[in-house]
Amino acid sequence: MVRILGINLPDNKRVEYALTLLYGVGRSNVKKLLKEAAIDADKKVKDISEVELKKILAVLEAGYKIEGDLKEEITDNIKRLREIASYRGIRHVRNLPVRGQRTRSNARTKRGKRKTVGALRKEVWAKLEQNKPSATDAAKPAAK
Repeated sequence: MVRILGINLPDNKRVEYALTLLYGVGRSNVKKLLKEAAIDADKKVKDISEVELKKILAVLEAGYKIEGDLKEEITDNIKRLREIASYRGIRHVRNLPVRGQRTRSNARTKRGKRKTVGALRKEVWAKLEQNKPSATDAAKPAAK
């Protein structure tokens, strides 16, 4: 199993797809990377020689921000947006969609499970009040 920057690449996959397992490396970046390193994209990971692996590593380190460096840059950018209190920063703080998506009917992934807000019928409200333990019940010691 080949290991690049702490990530194990599966032996039976093509290099073109295996390299996309690295954070920050997508399909278009892989094509450019393999062209720079002069490596055939159709090769399987197990068929790559040590020399070719070193070429890939050299190109990755020289021209691409990946893994920890990229994650650090992204968190710094979000932190900066929060500090200057920009619209995008505020949306990050409130855990809402940042890029203009609607939130009235969608955005369940970001906003979480639905919570019913509004009027309840008297019978339903009475049942909820009965089931809820009061503050005095919590203060009493448990009977043995």
